[in-house]
Amino acid sequence: MPSSPFPPSATVPSVAEKRPPAAERVYDHVKRGVLERRYEGGTLLTEGELAEAVGVSRTPVREALLKLEVEGLLRLYPKKGALVLPVSAQEIADVVETRLLVEEHAVRKAVPASPRLVERLTELLARQREQAAAGQFVEASATDRCFHAEIVRSGGNEILSRLYDQLRDRQLRMGVAVMHSHPDRIAKTLAEHGELLDALRAGETEAAVAVVTRHVGWFQNLARGDVR
Repeated sequence: MPSSPFPPSATVPSVAEKRPPAAERVYDHVKRGVLERRYEGGTLLTEGELAEAVGVSRTPVREALLKLEVEGLLRLYPKKGALVLPVSAQEIADVVETRLLVEEHAVRKAVPASPRLVERLTELLARQREQAAAGQFVEASATDRCFHAEIVRSGGNEILSRLYDQLRDRQLRMGVAVMHSHPDRIAKTLAEHGELLDALRAGETEAAVAVVTRHVGWFQNLARGDVR
């Protein structure tokens, strides 16, 4: 076994000292709660409740909530708390439109797919299948998002990659909402990911683009009303 990184005379930091800063813990707690739908759209969160839940003072709670408001997950109301924003029809439409613009372009650049890209997508698809089978919706949504992000990154355009990364939390939230409200869609998503991987592996550009258009465009169905 490898030797300890600390010399015999060194003082090993306690578990408490290794914990992330208070504001980061609050941020992670609330963000995961929103993504996992423990905090549904329309829920009003108070500083006192969050401080007690995480075991911190109110100051780091305010810092975390401000960051989450900037990310578009919450809206702060002075002396009242923070409202969890529902996923609106307009937000869905905007995300889908942006994804199609980026991903249709990216998949064209990805052909012919490199062995490394094919290997990575194969690995992610296998992981997503396992997570979906285990009912791990948040994790499966995160892997879903990684699958698409790998294709975007493979094009080598850093500006497009950063633009796509800005959609991350909205994609995750929408993905979890879909898995809860449309459980039959999970199998279809996995099948379409398999189709896309096969088209990339075979070097069939138009077939790959067609799968992306159908796969991402389906989310327009959700824009018929708010998804909570």
